[in-house]
Amino acid sequence: MRVVECSMPDPSLVFVEGTGVSVEVSQLTLAITGKWATQFGIIHANLPGSFDLAVYNIHIYTLLQLADDAGRLSITTVQCSANVGDVNIQFHGGARFFFKPFVSGFSGQISDMIREKICPAIQQAINGSEETLQEIPVNITVDQYISLSIPLTSSPAVTHQSFELDIKGEFYSRSSPSEPPFSASVFDVPYAENYMLSVAASEFLVNSAAYAFLSSGALQINITDDMIPKSFLIHLNTSQFGAFIPQLRTLYPNMEMQVLLYASETPLFSFSSGVIDIHVPAAAKFSAVKPDGTLVPLFRLDVDGSFSGSARIDQNLTGAFQLKNLTLTLGSSEIGDFKTDTLEQMMAVMAVESVLPKLDAALKAGFPLPTLKGFRLINSQLLIKNGFVAIFTDVQDSLTGL
Repeated sequence: MRVVECSMPDPSLVFVEGTGVSVEVSQLTLAITGKWATQFGIIHANLPGSFDLAVYNIHIYTLLQLADDAGRLSITTVQCSANVGDVNIQFHGGARFFFKPFVSGFSGQISDMIREKICPAIQQAINGSEETLQEIPVNITVDQYISLSIPLTSSPAVTHQSFELDIKGEFYSRSSPSEPPFSASVFDVPYAENYMLSVAASEFLVNSAAYAFLSSGALQINITDDMIPKSFLIHLNTSQFGAFIPQLRTLYPNMEMQVLLYASETPLFSFSSGVIDIHVPAAAKFSAVKPDGTLVPLFRLDVDGSFSGSARIDQNLTGAFQLKNLTLTLGSSEIGDFKTDTLEQMMAVMAVESVLPKLDAALKAGFPLPTLKGFRLINSQLLIKNGFVAIFTDVQDSLTGL
């Protein structure tokens, strides 16, 4: 047998408050064709025949419960019912003349057989979906440094118009996982009636990623002079830095320099109405490079930087940032004290004229929105509120455009 036609109006999907979702299909019609052969007592057909089967007005109702199972979304069947309106079968060829008078008698049996198999088939499909859901990891490796934990914190909250999943999203260092020195705050996402999907992330999620990178030792870089664009105002050698630190020219004349730049504490993001603020505490250890490659420690500058920006969604996720404040202080020194005012002004100019324009150029081009398997996000809107950022969007089938 094979199905040659299936006519089905759009199914009705309704949220059932406190339980989950109901799915109802009405006026489903199937057309089936197949082959048949006869072997009944002394009756044997030499040639197989064919048949056409039409099943009319199938009605199916299923109630599904959504729950939390050890941090994963769980789906189970609470109720299932099915009815078959009518069956029409036509035999062709073979020994059909023996059975034609009895077709009307056993069409009801065929109708019952079809009805009895519908709900077990649905249950089997739901069981398969449940197995797939339980295989979805709640701990995801992001890269060599960090992983992401996304368990459910409670069962889905189902109302008559939507359902909500509460997830504790938190990044961990893979090498030394630990809880950050800050905690998550409760936030409420406004209901967006005109959008199919709302996704929100709090400051805690983003800041836990920064803490995880810091714990993994990933927020550091060794900077050498060949990494600095020729257009920069200053390069890493004692001759140029000697203009700001006179003793460098005397103690270590005409030597290359190297900088270890690292986050001294966790960089923190904060969200307020329409604005993203970033506070970056860092330090820079400067060394002189001897001809044999040996490093001679010179001094450490403590850097306190803060940036402010915004983000929005055009076709991509785009943004722009500006420098709010940059402060340099001398943390320690092996060459004696010196003033950092001029260096601070120069670093601020470099950040405003060289670093931020390149960052903004990349942010202006933007990044593609994340996609769901087989679907894409359309008509998306980004909202930045106190403590969280949210995306409201519709979802479209990538193949059909529906």
